[in-house]
Amino acid sequence: MQRVRISSQQVPVQKLGDSQMTLSPKFKLAAIQSRLLDPFMETELSVRGEPLIPGLPDDIALSCLLRLPVSSHSAGKTVCKRWYQLFGNKERFFTRRKEMGFQDPWLFVFAFHKCTGKIQWHVLDLTHFSWHTIPQMPCIDRVCPHGFRCVSFPFEGSLFVCGGVVFDADCPLNLVMKFNVQKNSWTVMKKMITARSFFASGVVNGKIYVAGGNSTDLFELNSAEVMDPENGIWQPIANMHTNMASYDTAVLNGKLLVTEGWFWPFYVVPRGQIYDPRTDHWENMADGLREGWTGSSVVIYGRLFVVTEHERTKLKVYDMNNDSWKTVDGPPLPEQICKPFSVNSCNSRIYVVGRNLHVAVGCILKLNENEKTSSFLVQWEVVKAPEAFSNLTPSSAQVVFG
Repeated sequence: MQRVRISSQQVPVQKLGDSQMTLSPKFKLAAIQSRLLDPFMETELSVRGEPLIPGLPDDIALSCLLRLPVSSHSAGKTVCKRWYQLFGNKERFFTRRKEMGFQDPWLFVFAFHKCTGKIQWHVLDLTHFSWHTIPQMPCIDRVCPHGFRCVSFPFEGSLFVCGGVVFDADCPLNLVMKFNVQKNSWTVMKKMITARSFFASGVVNGKIYVAGGNSTDLFELNSAEVMDPENGIWQPIANMHTNMASYDTAVLNGKLLVTEGWFWPFYVVPRGQIYDPRTDHWENMADGLREGWTGSSVVIYGRLFVVTEHERTKLKVYDMNNDSWKTVDGPPLPEQICKPFSVNSCNSRIYVVGRNLHVAVGCILKLNENEKTSSFLVQWEVVKAPEAFSNLTPSSAQVVFG
């Protein structure tokens, strides 16, 4: 049975970063905020014996307060000075959460306005199902949202946006930008060696790999490179065996899988390449894998799943032993989720973001433990987005913990 979660259409979109307060006079407010956010004041208040929550030890009280959703922080800051200290600075708040082992999943959606093309990020709290915003990405104007590629380091609380292309110019970019959840800020990183758009990207063993894509005048590339986030330096790796732009990418068993996908009128079978970082070698993708890869992919239970775009949007899973695809039991993607999709996953859940940023959450159940004949069942529920998102189209979705 398909289950549908309908959230309130009137739920406001909260800021993930510091909220803006408007009081008068402004110079007085600035002085008060500066004093309240002074890290030494927290120690001073603690020494005075002012408790976080009367009647509770500070460690237990802090454990409780760090579970408060971001949407409640504005109200929490008004309780007392120590609460203002905790909730008034998001970097400090998320740092304390990380120190105490609290990490909740957030779905970061890279979207654009269908009329203006303006790009923006919106963040769905996957615990409380509330929407938030983050600071504007430092990027040039008039860029094509689909030309970028996004990857994330979920448990490190960071995501990267690479490449892109300028509207109406066929001019690819070699930009690299990093967002840090804990600091709630963007950093411009060292540029890629080659400017590219519509390329493959993925994280393998803690490093970011990019391959193929389009260069100037839509010329397809075969070059590839890797970046270690520790130093931010890009290094070339072996070229693919063919020049190819990428429709979808997955990381499976320590390898980067790249497909160019099916295109109308479906006369030509799509090409596919697989890269092994251990040998710095590319090989051709198996026929069944590349021919049946008809949508956006995620890896769950060590298996490759695809949300199909040409087969009534049913979920299917790849069988490596038989080089074939099998439809997953359960209903198709809910009708509220319209193409184009952006897909990601966390543990045994798959998140499909459709037009207007409605999100389908699919819980994938493993029906048996036989690795050779495993079968799966999916159960869907829908998180409806606010009316304010009615003109937004997703380009990428990344799960990051914070």
